[in-house]
Amino acid sequence: RLSCIRNNIWLASCGVLSSGLAVLSSFGLMLFCGVPFVVTVANAPFLILGVGVDDMFIMIASWEQSSRKKEKSSVKSLLAETYSEAALSVTITTLTDVLAFFIGTWTAFPSVRSFCLYTGTAFVFCYVYTLTFFGAVLVLNHKREQGNRHWLTCMPVDVGKDQAENSCLYNACCLGSCSRQPSQPEGEHPMSIFFRKYYGPFVTNKWIKLLMVLLYGAYLGGSIYGCMQIREGIDLRNLANDDSYVIPYYDDDEKYFSTFGPRVMVVITESVDYWNESVRLGIESCAQNLE
Repeated sequence: RLSCIRNNIWLASCGVLSSGLAVLSSFGLMLFCGVPFVVTVANAPFLILGVGVDDMFIMIASWEQSSRKKEKSSVKSLLAETYSEAALSVTITTLTDVLAFFIGTWTAFPSVRSFCLYTGTAFVFCYVYTLTFFGAVLVLNHKREQGNRHWLTCMPVDVGKDQAENSCLYNACCLGSCSRQPSQPEGEHPMSIFFRKYYGPFVTNKWIKLLMVLLYGAYLGGSIYGCMQIREGIDLRNLANDDSYVIPYYDDDEKYFSTFGPRVMVVITESVDYWNESVRLGIESCAQNLE
């Protein structure tokens, strides 16, 4: 926002920080419990950041709607109204993500199991920090705005001060407006106005609803067809880099040796007197019978 009072840069930064705290807490707990850290786990912070920022936007939107509906309400009632609107969406999102990743811990691949444990635990911590840490930051930011304090320095801003004697740069940075008028609090966000006035009536039109149904039917049919084309198994080429020496090896193995089937090995698990000629003959006879 252009207003130096309504600017929420620190609020957004704390939302990202909340996701970072969740990653640190999850990684620390898993390492303390002895869960192996594999390279795949390094991708987990990006997933946590996506969900954490999404939860942050939901919380901020609910807070702004509550503050517009109850302008003179106490901070406690505003926060209660925010949680009643946003907590359900945040909880359902977290539950589905946590359930999906914890189901992934049943896999037989140890690397995938570690990745799912780290990521699922991080989602739990992200949920906790969103409802505790970020909720507190929302309240502190609200108190800053109520006190007409600058977003960067937190110093009081005299919005009623005569701006004619100041430069445009000073007014923009310190008072929030380059004009000669005092900075006023912003109303409803333009994006909210767009969805309420234009997008909502557009999608509720009967012809658009019919088009949506047809598009969803096409999407559903394509999804069912795609599921029927899935083949069980894994191509080991996909686990190596494109320029790895493993790729030509698997190509040649499939080209020249795929008709012979899998390798068969015989292992003797007991101690054998290989110096005894009769034992050696017996092993050779066994190998010939297997062939």
